[in-house]
Amino acid sequence: MRLAFDLHMHSCLSPCGSEDNTPADLAAMCALAGLQVVALTDHNTTGNCPAFCAAAAAHGLLALPGMELTTQEDVHVVCLFPDLPSAAKFGEYVRARLPAIPNDPAFWGRQLLMDAEDGILGEETAFLAGSTDIGIYDVHALITSFGGVAFPAHIDRPSFSLLGNLGLWDPSMGFPLAEVTPNCPPELFQRPDLAGVPHIADCDAHYLHQVPDAHQYMDLPELTPQAVLDWLRRGGQ
Repeated sequence: MRLAFDLHMHSCLSPCGSEDNTPADLAAMCALAGLQVVALTDHNTTGNCPAFCAAAAAHGLLALPGMELTTQEDVHVVCLFPDLPSAAKFGEYVRARLPAIPNDPAFWGRQLLMDAEDGILGEETAFLAGSTDIGIYDVHALITSFGGVAFPAHIDRPSFSLLGNLGLWDPSMGFPLAEVTPNCPPELFQRPDLAGVPHIADCDAHYLHQVPDAHQYMDLPELTPQAVLDWLRRGGQ
């Protein structure tokens, strides 16, 4: 089956995400955009994944729980998981590896934990905008141990990206593919280190209007999180 997807979005739990990006509204916008497979990837947390997955299911969407992890090197990496328990365990693992300072809502923004019907459950107090102590070379094996798949986010951006911060794609990091922005120049993949590297383009939406109409597709044998993860492990094949 051919399915429209986007696997990198933020809710109001991300400090830089709009408070309008509630899990329910984000799921509804994905449905309106014609997407069928989506993922919630808040910064360094999986706290709103239960609400988003429930809201997405109500619209007939397949939603994967995920996270945009910030590594020790300030590189953003999309991490996706097969189920909510795996995502929650990884969320706990990451929270213990964030800087031991509280979030400052006045400066960074509120970090709202929500239910699937837009009810506010509370605020996350950890400093989600910080970097963890997890090194980029450890991410692939770590996410695999939680049953998930990881890939570097928006590698064509000058900051918080693998190329922007480290300057190269190293196959020994173990990532099966890369993510670029929708406006990535095609000549980027003429670089010798990126030759043959599979890639997908995700929106990285922090505001509802940034959720795009269906723009890319995956072919899956079944509509399950595991089928999506297997497709990613094969480099999007």
